[in-house]
Amino acid sequence: MKLPIVYHTNYSCPFPDNHRFVMSKFVRLHDHLLQQGYIHDNLYRPAAASIADLAITHSPVYLQALVDDAIEMKAWRRLGLPWSQGLIDRTLTAPNGTLLAARLALQHGMASHLAGGTHHAHYDFGSGFCLVNDLAYTALTLLQRREVQRLLIFDLDVHQGDGTAALLEHEPRAFTCSIHCEKNFPFRKHRSDLDIGLGQYLDDAAYLTVVRDTFERLIHEQQPELVIYDAGVDVWEGDELGHLNITLEGIQQRDRWVLAYCQQRGIPVVTVIGGGYDKDHQRLAERHASVVKTASILFAEQ
Repeated sequence: MKLPIVYHTNYSCPFPDNHRFVMSKFVRLHDHLLQQGYIHDNLYRPAAASIADLAITHSPVYLQALVDDAIEMKAWRRLGLPWSQGLIDRTLTAPNGTLLAARLALQHGMASHLAGGTHHAHYDFGSGFCLVNDLAYTALTLLQRREVQRLLIFDLDVHQGDGTAALLEHEPRAFTCSIHCEKNFPFRKHRSDLDIGLGQYLDDAAYLTVVRDTFERLIHEQQPELVIYDAGVDVWEGDELGHLNITLEGIQQRDRWVLAYCQQRGIPVVTVIGGGYDKDHQRLAERHASVVKTASILFAEQ
């Protein structure tokens, strides 16, 4: 059996090619993995979530306004994305993609979602290209339905997971950890259970030491039944919005270490791709593929 991979064709909706958010990266990521042989009969397609589903995390009034294009312009500027029906369709689908991938990880030990990591979305507003928070939605759904009793969100996107922290602030069964560049967006941060703000231009060795030491300690202390791993590639040294000096090899080492550590301890882990920004859209998609390729190789070895 191959690594379970979750994807929907609506993830890359029609979108301006010159926008800072690279909407094409999702289909490019899928096609790259397909061409490389990582996708065969192991692809799973999520259904769209309803407003009632997403209300476990977000205000129904906010969700309905999103669907109806009734959000005021100031709020749309904070989101940073232009409204379209395609955007709404993917916004309703992607959270269920992370949830489906998490359930597949619980069943098989590991799974990957070819989207997700929209960690800046809050209860009644979106921010930073994030409309709905798939991480908090997945965590709260699994906990409420007693599919897990305790989980860890390990967020290695270069930007702090403020929305996830806020949404799960009063949920002790979900531990939120964000390791991010401190002097970066969001400039008003919401406290996670554990925040580690890194200095700008940190290199591979120092970064990997922080990641390893932190993850080892959290696994020991929290004993999670599931790890949701946000494998953002905006830590890359050439990322337009990153401000860290992590090489592609450093990202690959990071991903392999986190996934192998979970696998060795029998802890199910689900990966989401998180952030990444690059004018070269294909190069970005291939960078996002790192975590899926690593997961696929480890999954085949188990």
